[in-house]
Amino acid sequence: MFKFTTLALSVATMAAVPALAGNALVSPGAHKGIAKSSLSATPDGEWNRLGRRDGKFVELWTKDGDSLNKVTFFGGVPAGEPLFREADKKNRPLPKVSGTMLMTDIPTLLESSYRIQFNVNRISIDDQEPATLGGHPGLKFRYTFVSADDEVERKGEAIGAIVKDRVFLVSYEAPAIYFFEKDLPAFHQLAATLKM
Repeated sequence: MFKFTTLALSVATMAAVPALAGNALVSPGAHKGIAKSSLSATPDGEWNRLGRRDGKFVELWTKDGDSLNKVTFFGGVPAGEPLFREADKKNRPLPKVSGTMLMTDIPTLLESSYRIQFNVNRISIDDQEPATLGGHPGLKFRYTFVSADDEVERKGEAIGAIVKDRVFLVSYEAPAIYFFEKDLPAFHQLAATLKM
């Protein structure tokens, strides 16, 4: 009976999970052209690159699935473009990158985009400090948010920079309980290797 129940659960789980077409293993070592941009990184551990594209300038990496930990690379979003592919451009347009943006505007751009794109009903920018991204002056910030879809509190840490009027941003997010702290060192290692 136990074997049958385990098998039935396995089959039900496989049927409930969509096909992961286009996902790829990111092995340790140098990786170039992240998010179809000049970004490169040298992770020291394995990640999984998701086949799902959330926008023209977006690439997603995870260790355990994007609901448990996710790194999002935004590879040089130009003026006039949103961070994400718009789900409802007519009724819920996303904010766009501006040619006059300052680095301190990046957290607000991310916050506004999340509220619209991901149905986030609570989000706060918790702190900000100067940083570097790929050798360029940037801004590191932490944030906390809750999506109305699942009511799970998640924490995030991001580093952004404006290079040649394009927004480069890398963010790490995970549930606040346990998962955020678990993979934060792996994100820090990854972010420290970013180059443009």
